Amino acid sequence: MKKRRRGEGRRFPFWTGVVAAIIPVIVAAIGFVLLHDSHLPIEKFGWKFWTGTNWDPVAGEFGALPFIWGTLYSSVFALALSTPIAVGIAVFITEISTHRLKRPLTFLTELLAGIPSIVYGLWGIFVLVPFVRTFETTISKTPLSRLPIFSGPPFGIGMLAAGLILAIMVVPYISTVTREVLRSVPMAQREAAYALGATKWEATRVALQFGRRGILGAIFLGFGRAFGETMAVTMLIGNNPQISTSLFAPQHSMAAVIANEFTEATDDLYLQALVEIGLVLFLITLLVNVLSRILIWSVSRVPEPA
Repeated sequence: MKKRRRGEGRRFPFWTGVVAAIIPVIVAAIGFVLLHDSHLPIEKFGWKFWTGTNWDPVAGEFGALPFIWGTLYSSVFALALSTPIAVGIAVFITEISTHRLKRPLTFLTELLAGIPSIVYGLWGIFVLVPFVRTFETTISKTPLSRLPIFSGPPFGIGMLAAGLILAIMVVPYISTVTREVLRSVPMAQREAAYALGATKWEATRVALQFGRRGILGAIFLGFGRAFGETMAVTMLIGNNPQISTSLFAPQHSMAAVIANEFTEATDDLYLQALVEIGLVLFLITLLVNVLSRILIWSVSRVPEPA
C-alpha cells in the first residue's frame, strides 16, 4: 500500500508538469503557423510591408503602417483616459471604501470585464456615437478645431469613439490588477507611515509608491487588452486605412482589418498579408503580457517583514 502511494506521489508531479508544458507548446505552435503562413509577403515586401501606406488588394500592394498607427493610437489614447480612473477605483476600494461597499463595487467593476465585446460595440453605436458626434460638432465651432487633433468633419464614427469604448473596456483589467497589487503591499509599509504621523492620503501614496512596478504591469496588461481588441473597435473606428492625428478622423486597426477582410482574401498573397498582420499582433501582445506579468510578480513576491 505504501509503495503504491509512493508511486502515485512520483507520477503526480510528472503528469501535472506534462499538462503545464502544453501551454508553451500551444503558444509556440501558434507563432510557428502564423510565421509559416505569411512567408509570401515577407519575401516580397520585407520591411516595406510595415512602412508602406498603400493597402490595395486589387493591385497586390500591401502596406500595414495605417493599421499599426491606428492600433497604437487607439490603445495609447484609451490608456491615457482609463488609467487614472482605474487606479482611482482600485485605491478607493482597497484603501478608503467601507467593508459594506467593497464587495458590490468589486463585483460591478469585474462585471465590466465579462460583457461581450459585441455588446460594447452596439452600445457604442447607439449611445456613444451620437454623444461623440455632438461633442465633435461643438468643438468644430470653436478655435480648438484649428488644432490637428481636433480637425476634420464631425462624423461621430472615428478614433475618438473607438478610444472611448476601449477606455471603458480596459478599466476593469487595470483596476482589478492594481487592487491586487495594493493588497500585496506589506501592511508594515502603511503602519510605518502612520507611526510617522502620516495622513490617510500620505499612507496611500506610500502604498502606491511601493507597488508602482505592479501598477505599471497592470497598465501594460490593459495595453495588451486594448491592443488586441477587435469587434468593438471594428464597429466604431471607421475602418479607413489612413494615418491621421485627428481624433475625429475614421481610421483602422490591425485586428479590425483581419476581421473585415479575411473572408474576402481570394488569393494567397492577400491572405498571407493578413496573416502577417496577425503575426505581429500576436508577438506584440505576447511581449506586453509577459512584461506586465513580470512587473506584477516583482511586487507580489516581496516578503512581508517580520
